[in-house]
Amino acid sequence: MSTAPTHQHAFFDDYSEGAHPDILRRLSETNLNQEIGYGEDRLSARAADLLRNAMAQPNADIHFVTGGTQANLIALAAILKPYESVIAAASGHIAVHEAGAIEATGHRINQVESEDGKVTPQRVQAVVDAHTDEHMVKPRAVYISNVTELGTVYRAAELDALSAVCKANGLLLYLDGARLGSALTSPVGDLDLPGIARRVDLFYIGGTKNGALLGEALVIANPRLREGFRYHVKQRGALLAKGRVVGAQFATLFEDDLFFRLARHANTQAQRLAEGIQARGFGLLAQPQSNLIFPIFPDAVIAGLRRRFAFHTWARVGTDRSAVRLATSWATPAGRVDDFLNHLETLL
Repeated sequence: MSTAPTHQHAFFDDYSEGAHPDILRRLSETNLNQEIGYGEDRLSARAADLLRNAMAQPNADIHFVTGGTQANLIALAAILKPYESVIAAASGHIAVHEAGAIEATGHRINQVESEDGKVTPQRVQAVVDAHTDEHMVKPRAVYISNVTELGTVYRAAELDALSAVCKANGLLLYLDGARLGSALTSPVGDLDLPGIARRVDLFYIGGTKNGALLGEALVIANPRLREGFRYHVKQRGALLAKGRVVGAQFATLFEDDLFFRLARHANTQAQRLAEGIQARGFGLLAQPQSNLIFPIFPDAVIAGLRRRFAFHTWARVGTDRSAVRLATSWATPAGRVDDFLNHLETLL
């Protein structure tokens, strides 16, 4: 029996498509070239140089891994001692969607409430103040994501404030950049890649959700954290014999502004969706800032939309309405956005 989807288009996520044609072309063109393994190939070296130049960090340590959960697991397990914990929003990816990967390494996640998906300095300080002695875990790191799970984007002043509270309390600041491309090209954002690298200790640049087949670039900006990091990568099963596969993709993404062009496209289509939905009289949980939007529809409208489109229901809003999540990608056709809005019109 065929398992092909029956819907017209899926707005489930930003990784349902394969890869940008330029990436497939690069993989094909270099396919039969012999390369050294474990990320020491010429393609990975080229990618690392491009990234260091883009972030204005000539000495940054860069490791290419396959996915976001793997990047989070490696980074946090590497920087935390057995008795240390990480502070994160209750909605954060490591707290909700990683099957307890961080806890499985023996580290507690100190979860803080967040209305918009962001971690605030006040809530970081409250966790630090509540953990007073060796009878409790010792907070050592703060985890944030940009874009957050609720589609919001950190601004420079917010990241400065977080960085300051971390430095004041001896905490390390780690940024999950699964959708960093979307954040850096957000219409409300004011951060660039060098600005991120200056403000956090380590972070990753997401390729999986921005045009790559797979792969993330884990960046160690803080020189104190670089020594022996490849051992952590290897121990967690992320040191790929064919590291060239990820290196080739990031070399392509960071040539000719491709990474940012793809992210801008995703943001533009999300903005068009949001504006069209609002023009038809429906509200949003929050104003759109990225490629994730959360419109609120009556249940009957949701049922009608599902006949042609796939998406996630996010949260109940009142007795007969729900917020849904619509995600656009680097490959979302403008015509599919038009189709969604036209079908919505028929349901009014």
